[in-house]
Amino acid sequence: MTPGQRSAPDPVEEQLLAAAEQGRICALAAKGQRDLQQCAAAYPDLFPARPFDPALFGNVAMAIAFGAPWCDEDQLRVTNRAVLWGFAVDWQVDYVAKSSDEIDRLAARCLAVADGGVPEPDDSLGRFLAELRDELATAPAFAAHRAVWRGELGKVLDAMAREWGWKQAADGATGALPDLDTYLDNADNLACTVVNVVHWIHAGDPATLAHLDRLIEASGVVQRILRLVNDLGTYERDLRWGDLNALLLVPDRDEVPRRIAELVAQARELLAPLRETCPVQADYLARQIGFSSGFYKSTDFWGAL
Repeated sequence: MTPGQRSAPDPVEEQLLAAAEQGRICALAAKGQRDLQQCAAAYPDLFPARPFDPALFGNVAMAIAFGAPWCDEDQLRVTNRAVLWGFAVDWQVDYVAKSSDEIDRLAARCLAVADGGVPEPDDSLGRFLAELRDELATAPAFAAHRAVWRGELGKVLDAMAREWGWKQAADGATGALPDLDTYLDNADNLACTVVNVVHWIHAGDPATLAHLDRLIEASGVVQRILRLVNDLGTYERDLRWGDLNALLLVPDRDEVPRRIAELVAQARELLAPLRETCPVQADYLARQIGFSSGFYKSTDFWGAL
């Protein structure tokens, strides 16, 4: 080998290093899964075994670990729990609530907790949210950005209530189903951006917080992508469960992958400048798209009913 010439990479060593890193991330997910199972055990009325099977907790922890593999277990705990709370409120709104008044009361209770209220002893959803709020409040950035979290939480609750109304229309009640644009405007029902806000506030990185508005804007586009990727992967389940799905709202099924491609291009434009100011969080958003695109090709988060 001549001076200055680099030796060829050792393929065995490359595979060892790659597998070791993947193993480390899987261990991070395993620790997260155990914590989520403990959370669920504390609120058995929120997390019935069907559809909250062990794989759901593992899937959530795995998605978060692969989305932010540079974090440790403590850094991801509140993010994991925020996702789990999102699944809990989704279940309560979509399958437990029987009327719009009931959903309105649920939303009011949750917002009161977000504002610092004490939930009633029988309000498991509110008590779990209070735990999440109190852990998030230990972050130095929480006081300055609490209103941002509360605002995103309100969007989630509004979006879930709106979708509940659309489902009543699909079941034959008065009203009309949304078109694809309106459906995507309601993508906060996925509760992706509110989880990202929790993650960013808890991390407390100055560069991240300085560009929080732009990160939230990019997250909104990522959230729409995940909404559609989810729908492509869960169409058959959504039919069985009576859920809305983007494929039910378009005359041509190819419109959904076309819209995903458009949104990915938009996300690239928004993430490009963020790579200069807060590259770690730009990568975090990009990895959410990549992980979900692979995950939903063969499975789903929810267990069987």
